[in-house]
Amino acid sequence: MRLSILDHGHRRRARLFFAMTGRDAPDIVRMLLYRPDFFARPLLAITVPAMRGPSYWTPAEREYLGMRTAQLHQCPFCVDSHAELTRIAGDGEINPDDAASARPELRAIRAFLDTTQPPAQLDGGTVAGLPEPALREALHVDLVWNIIDRLANAFGFALRGDQLHSGTRALHRFGYRFPGFLLAGGDRSDHGGPIENLRHAVFHAPATTAPELRAAAGTGDGRTEPWPSYTALVRDASYRVAESDITRLTAAGHTEDEIFEVTVAAAVGAALRSFDAGRRALGNDPG
Repeated sequence: MRLSILDHGHRRRARLFFAMTGRDAPDIVRMLLYRPDFFARPLLAITVPAMRGPSYWTPAEREYLGMRTAQLHQCPFCVDSHAELTRIAGDGEINPDDAASARPELRAIRAFLDTTQPPAQLDGGTVAGLPEPALREALHVDLVWNIIDRLANAFGFALRGDQLHSGTRALHRFGYRFPGFLLAGGDRSDHGGPIENLRHAVFHAPATTAPELRAAAGTGDGRTEPWPSYTALVRDASYRVAESDITRLTAAGHTEDEIFEVTVAAAVGAALRSFDAGRRALGNDPG
Protein backbone atom coordinates (compact mmCIF):
# COMPACT_ATOMS: atom_id res chain seq x y z
CA MET A 1 0.00 0.00 0.00
CA ARG A 2 1.38 3.37 -0.99
CA LEU A 3 -0.60 5.35 1.60
CA SER A 4 0.14 4.56 5.25
CA ILE A 5 -3.37 5.71 6.27
CA LEU A 6 -4.80 2.72 4.39
CA ASP A 7 -2.72 0.43 6.60
CA HIS A 8 -2.91 2.21 9.94
CA GLY A 9 -5.50 5.01 9.82
CA HIS A 10 -8.72 3.09 10.44
CA ARG A 11 -11.41 3.71 13.02
CA ARG A 12 -11.30 1.65 16.19
CA ARG A 13 -14.15 -0.62 15.04
CA ALA A 14 -12.23 -1.53 11.89
CA ARG A 15 -9.04 -2.19 13.85
CA LEU A 16 -10.98 -4.49 16.17
CA PHE A 17 -12.45 -6.28 13.17
CA PHE A 18 -8.99 -6.84 11.69
CA ALA A 19 -7.78 -8.21 15.03
CA MET A 20 -10.80 -10.51 15.40
CA THR A 21 -10.29 -12.10 11.99
CA GLY A 22 -6.77 -13.14 12.93
CA ARG A 23 -5.58 -12.63 9.36
CA ASP A 24 -3.76 -9.97 7.39
CA ALA A 25 -6.66 -8.10 5.82
CA PRO A 26 -6.42 -7.82 2.01
CA ASP A 27 -5.59 -4.38 0.67
CA ILE A 28 -9.03 -3.96 -0.89
CA VAL A 29 -10.68 -4.52 2.51
CA ARG A 30 -8.32 -2.05 4.17
CA MET A 31 -9.16 0.57 1.57
CA LEU A 32 -12.92 0.05 1.76
CA LEU A 33 -12.94 0.28 5.55
CA TYR A 34 -10.95 3.50 5.63
CA ARG A 35 -13.43 6.38 5.97
CA PRO A 36 -16.26 4.27 4.49
CA ASP A 37 -18.75 7.16 4.51
CA PHE A 38 -16.64 9.06 1.96
CA PHE A 39 -16.51 6.34 -0.63
CA ALA A 40 -16.95 2.69 0.28
CA ARG A 41 -20.51 2.66 1.60
CA PRO A 42 -22.08 4.19 -1.52
CA LEU A 43 -19.86 2.02 -3.73
CA LEU A 44 -20.79 -1.15 -1.86
CA ALA A 45 -24.47 -0.25 -2.26
CA ILE A 46 -23.82 -0.73 -5.99
CA THR A 47 -21.36 -3.62 -5.69
CA VAL A 48 -23.40 -6.07 -3.62
CA PRO A 49 -26.44 -6.24 -5.95
CA ALA A 50 -24.25 -5.96 -9.04
CA MET A 51 -22.09 -8.94 -8.09
CA ARG A 52 -24.44 -11.17 -6.11
CA GLY A 53 -27.98 -9.87 -6.53
CA PRO A 54 -30.56 -11.41 -8.89
CA SER A 55 -29.28 -11.04 -12.45
CA TYR A 56 -29.41 -12.29 -16.02
CA TRP A 57 -25.69 -13.04 -15.49
CA THR A 58 -24.51 -15.82 -13.20
CA PRO A 59 -22.08 -14.95 -10.39
CA ALA A 60 -19.28 -16.60 -12.34
CA GLU A 61 -20.09 -14.55 -15.44
CA ARG A 62 -20.03 -11.37 -13.40
CA GLU A 63 -16.64 -12.33 -11.98
CA TYR A 64 -15.47 -13.02 -15.53
CA LEU A 65 -16.60 -9.54 -16.59
CA GLY A 66 -14.66 -8.15 -13.64
CA MET A 67 -11.57 -10.10 -14.67
CA ARG A 68 -11.73 -8.76 -18.21
CA THR A 69 -12.10 -5.20 -16.94
CA ALA A 70 -9.03 -5.74 -14.76
CA GLN A 71 -7.11 -6.97 -17.80
CA LEU A 72 -7.92 -3.73 -19.61
CA HIS A 73 -6.50 -1.78 -16.67
CA GLN A 74 -3.48 -4.08 -16.36
CA CYS A 75 -4.29 -4.68 -12.69
CA PRO A 76 -2.64 -7.95 -11.54
CA PHE A 77 -4.29 -7.88 -8.11
CA CYS A 78 -7.79 -7.79 -9.62
CA VAL A 79 -7.05 -10.10 -12.58
CA ASP A 80 -5.85 -12.85 -10.26
CA SER A 81 -8.65 -12.29 -7.74
CA HIS A 82 -11.45 -12.35 -10.32
CA ALA A 83 -10.00 -15.33 -12.15
CA GLU A 84 -10.04 -17.26 -8.87
CA LEU A 85 -13.55 -16.03 -8.08
CA THR A 86 -14.73 -17.09 -11.55
CA ARG A 87 -13.55 -20.61 -10.74
CA ILE A 88 -15.08 -20.58 -7.25
CA ALA A 89 -18.44 -19.12 -8.24
CA GLY A 90 -18.82 -21.16 -11.41
CA ASP A 91 -17.52 -24.60 -10.47
CA GLY A 92 -16.45 -25.22 -14.07
CA GLU A 93 -19.18 -23.13 -15.70
CA ILE A 94 -16.63 -20.88 -17.40
CA ASN A 95 -12.86 -21.10 -17.80
CA PRO A 96 -11.28 -17.71 -17.05
CA ASP A 97 -8.35 -18.65 -19.27
CA ASP A 98 -10.50 -19.46 -22.29
CA ALA A 99 -12.73 -16.73 -23.72
CA ALA A 100 -14.40 -19.29 -25.99
CA SER A 101 -15.87 -21.00 -22.92
CA ALA A 102 -18.12 -17.98 -22.30
CA ARG A 103 -21.60 -18.09 -23.79
CA PRO A 104 -22.11 -15.80 -26.82
CA GLU A 105 -24.19 -13.30 -24.85
CA LEU A 106 -21.35 -12.78 -22.39
CA ARG A 107 -18.82 -12.32 -25.18
CA ALA A 108 -21.12 -9.77 -26.85
CA ILE A 109 -21.59 -7.63 -23.73
CA ARG A 110 -17.88 -7.79 -22.97
CA ALA A 111 -17.03 -6.55 -26.47
CA PHE A 112 -19.48 -3.67 -25.98
CA LEU A 113 -18.05 -2.78 -22.56
CA ASP A 114 -14.54 -2.76 -24.02
CA THR A 115 -15.51 0.12 -26.30
CA THR A 116 -16.37 2.29 -23.28
CA GLN A 117 -12.70 2.35 -22.15
CA PRO A 118 -12.43 5.23 -22.90
CA PRO A 119 -15.71 5.93 -24.68
CA ALA A 120 -15.26 5.43 -28.41
CA GLN A 121 -17.83 5.13 -31.20
CA LEU A 122 -20.29 3.04 -29.24
CA ASP A 123 -22.83 0.90 -31.01
CA GLY A 124 -25.58 -0.41 -28.79
CA GLY A 125 -26.84 -2.44 -31.74
CA THR A 126 -24.14 -5.04 -31.07
CA VAL A 127 -26.04 -6.13 -27.96
CA ALA A 128 -29.56 -5.41 -29.23
CA GLY A 129 -30.65 -8.99 -28.66
CA LEU A 130 -30.02 -8.87 -24.91
CA PRO A 131 -32.79 -7.89 -22.50
CA GLU A 132 -32.54 -4.38 -21.04
CA PRO A 133 -31.96 -5.60 -17.46
CA ALA A 134 -28.96 -7.65 -18.63
CA LEU A 135 -27.39 -4.56 -20.22
CA ARG A 136 -27.99 -2.43 -17.14
CA GLU A 137 -26.61 -5.12 -14.83
CA ALA A 138 -23.44 -5.52 -16.89
CA LEU A 139 -22.85 -1.75 -16.87
CA HIS A 140 -23.08 -1.74 -13.08
CA VAL A 141 -20.56 -4.58 -12.80
CA ASP A 142 -18.23 -2.71 -15.14
CA LEU A 143 -18.66 0.55 -13.22
CA VAL A 144 -17.61 -1.03 -9.94
CA TRP A 145 -14.43 -2.58 -11.29
CA ASN A 146 -13.48 0.39 -13.43
CA ILE A 147 -13.24 2.21 -10.10
CA ILE A 148 -11.58 -0.51 -8.03
CA ASP A 149 -9.01 -1.47 -10.67
CA ARG A 150 -7.76 2.10 -10.94
CA LEU A 151 -7.51 2.40 -7.16
CA ALA A 152 -5.80 -0.98 -6.81
CA ASN A 153 -3.15 0.16 -9.27
CA ALA A 154 -2.76 3.65 -7.79
CA PHE A 155 -2.50 2.44 -4.20
CA GLY A 156 -0.27 -0.53 -5.04
CA PHE A 157 -2.50 -3.42 -3.98
CA ALA A 158 -0.71 -6.75 -3.60
CA LEU A 159 -1.78 -10.27 -2.68
CA ARG A 160 0.13 -11.63 0.31
CA GLY A 161 0.41 -15.11 1.75
CA ASP A 162 -2.72 -17.18 1.09
CA GLN A 163 -4.95 -14.17 0.36
CA LEU A 164 -5.69 -15.33 -3.18
CA HIS A 165 -7.21 -18.47 -1.65
CA SER A 166 -8.69 -17.20 1.63
CA GLY A 167 -9.66 -13.68 0.60
CA THR A 168 -11.54 -14.69 -2.54
CA ARG A 169 -13.45 -17.40 -0.69
CA ALA A 170 -14.44 -14.95 2.01
CA LEU A 171 -15.67 -12.46 -0.62
CA HIS A 172 -17.70 -15.18 -2.30
CA ARG A 173 -19.09 -16.56 0.96
CA PHE A 174 -20.27 -13.16 2.21
CA GLY A 175 -21.37 -11.89 -1.20
CA TYR A 176 -19.24 -8.72 -1.00
CA ARG A 177 -21.12 -7.70 2.16
CA PHE A 178 -19.50 -6.14 5.22
CA PRO A 179 -20.94 -6.11 8.74
CA GLY A 180 -23.11 -3.02 9.08
CA PHE A 181 -21.25 -1.61 12.08
CA LEU A 182 -18.10 -1.27 9.98
CA LEU A 183 -19.87 1.05 7.52
CA ALA A 184 -21.86 3.08 10.07
CA GLY A 185 -21.72 6.86 10.28
CA GLY A 186 -21.85 9.81 7.92
CA ASP A 187 -24.57 11.05 5.59
CA ARG A 188 -27.13 8.41 4.62
CA SER A 189 -29.52 10.65 2.72
CA ASP A 190 -30.69 9.56 -0.72
CA HIS A 191 -29.66 11.78 -3.63
CA GLY A 192 -31.54 9.93 -6.37
CA GLY A 193 -30.42 6.32 -6.21
CA PRO A 194 -27.14 4.41 -5.76
CA ILE A 195 -25.29 6.00 -8.67
CA GLU A 196 -26.21 9.53 -7.65
CA ASN A 197 -25.37 8.74 -4.03
CA LEU A 198 -21.88 7.78 -5.16
CA ARG A 199 -21.52 10.96 -7.21
CA HIS A 200 -22.65 13.07 -4.28
CA ALA A 201 -20.36 11.38 -1.75
CA VAL A 202 -17.23 11.65 -3.87
CA PHE A 203 -17.74 15.02 -5.56
CA HIS A 204 -20.07 17.10 -3.40
CA ALA A 205 -20.11 15.99 0.22
CA PRO A 206 -17.86 17.77 2.75
CA ALA A 207 -14.39 16.25 2.94
CA THR A 208 -10.76 17.21 3.46
CA THR A 209 -10.46 18.56 -0.08
CA ALA A 210 -12.69 21.11 -1.78
CA PRO A 211 -15.45 19.81 -4.06
CA GLU A 212 -13.92 21.85 -6.91
CA LEU A 213 -10.65 19.92 -6.65
CA ARG A 214 -12.42 16.58 -6.61
CA ALA A 215 -14.55 17.58 -9.60
CA ALA A 216 -11.43 18.60 -11.51
CA ALA A 217 -9.80 15.27 -10.64
CA GLY A 218 -12.80 13.43 -12.04
CA THR A 219 -12.90 15.33 -15.34
CA GLY A 220 -9.38 16.65 -15.92
CA ASP A 221 -10.58 20.25 -16.05
CA GLY A 222 -8.55 23.06 -14.49
CA ARG A 223 -6.31 23.12 -11.40
CA THR A 224 -2.54 23.43 -11.22
CA GLU A 225 0.28 20.94 -10.91
CA PRO A 226 1.04 18.51 -9.44
CA TRP A 227 -2.60 17.36 -9.47
CA PRO A 228 -3.42 17.34 -13.22
CA SER A 229 -0.61 15.02 -14.31
CA TYR A 230 -1.25 12.66 -11.39
CA THR A 231 -5.03 12.46 -11.84
CA ALA A 232 -4.60 11.94 -15.60
CA LEU A 233 -2.52 8.87 -14.80
CA VAL A 234 -5.20 7.53 -12.45
CA ARG A 235 -7.94 8.11 -15.01
CA ASP A 236 -6.17 6.95 -18.17
CA ALA A 237 -3.21 4.72 -17.23
CA SER A 238 -3.43 3.77 -13.56
CA TYR A 239 -1.01 0.88 -14.08
CA ARG A 240 1.71 3.51 -14.53
CA VAL A 241 1.22 5.13 -11.11
CA ALA A 242 4.39 4.63 -9.08
CA GLU A 243 5.61 5.29 -5.57
CA SER A 244 7.43 8.33 -6.92
CA ASP A 245 4.11 9.90 -7.97
CA ILE A 246 2.82 9.69 -4.39
CA THR A 247 6.14 11.00 -3.05
CA ARG A 248 5.94 13.98 -5.39
CA LEU A 249 2.51 14.87 -4.02
CA THR A 250 3.57 14.60 -0.38
CA ALA A 251 6.74 16.60 -1.12
CA ALA A 252 4.48 19.35 -2.50
CA GLY A 253 2.78 19.51 0.90
CA HIS A 254 -0.33 17.41 0.27
CA THR A 255 -1.53 15.09 3.02
CA GLU A 256 -2.30 11.43 2.51
CA ASP A 257 -6.00 12.13 3.11
CA GLU A 258 -5.94 14.68 0.30
CA ILE A 259 -4.20 12.20 -1.98
CA PHE A 260 -6.73 9.52 -1.05
CA GLU A 261 -9.72 11.72 -1.83
CA VAL A 262 -8.34 13.07 -5.10
CA THR A 263 -7.32 9.58 -6.27
CA VAL A 264 -10.79 8.24 -5.53
CA ALA A 265 -12.36 11.21 -7.34
CA ALA A 266 -10.20 10.62 -10.41
CA ALA A 267 -11.08 6.92 -10.51
CA VAL A 268 -14.79 7.46 -9.93
CA GLY A 269 -14.97 10.28 -12.48
CA ALA A 270 -13.36 8.17 -15.20
CA ALA A 271 -15.56 5.17 -14.42
CA LEU A 272 -18.74 7.24 -14.44
CA ARG A 273 -17.76 8.73 -17.79
CA SER A 274 -17.66 5.23 -19.27
CA PHE A 275 -20.85 4.22 -17.49
CA ASP A 276 -22.72 7.27 -18.76
CA ALA A 277 -21.44 6.68 -22.30
CA GLY A 278 -22.67 3.10 -22.15
CA ARG A 279 -26.10 4.21 -20.94
CA ARG A 280 -26.38 6.71 -23.79
CA ALA A 281 -25.37 4.14 -26.38
CA LEU A 282 -28.09 1.86 -25.11
CA GLY A 283 -30.66 4.62 -25.35
CA ASN A 284 -30.85 5.45 -21.65
CA ASP A 285 -30.18 8.73 -19.91
CA PRO A 286 -27.05 8.62 -17.72
CA GLY A 287 -27.73 8.03 -14.05
